[in-house]
Amino acid sequence: MSNAKDRMTALVQAQSDDASFDDILRELAFERMIERGLEDSRAGRVISDEEMGKIIDSWQE
Repeated sequence: MSNAKDRMTALVQAQSDDASFDDILRELAFERMIERGLEDSRAGRVISDEEMGKIIDSWQE
């Protein structure tokens, strides 16, 4: 599947017949988040666990 429409169609078709509109939207959003994360990783847009720990710690200040 090479384009977004085909990927979305496959995801929707894979849902159960009783899936709600919200269930389907949530699944589509989750798939997109995963794909964006993989794209970031492939492009080297990542930070270390240590750096992330510092960011999280700063939220608690």
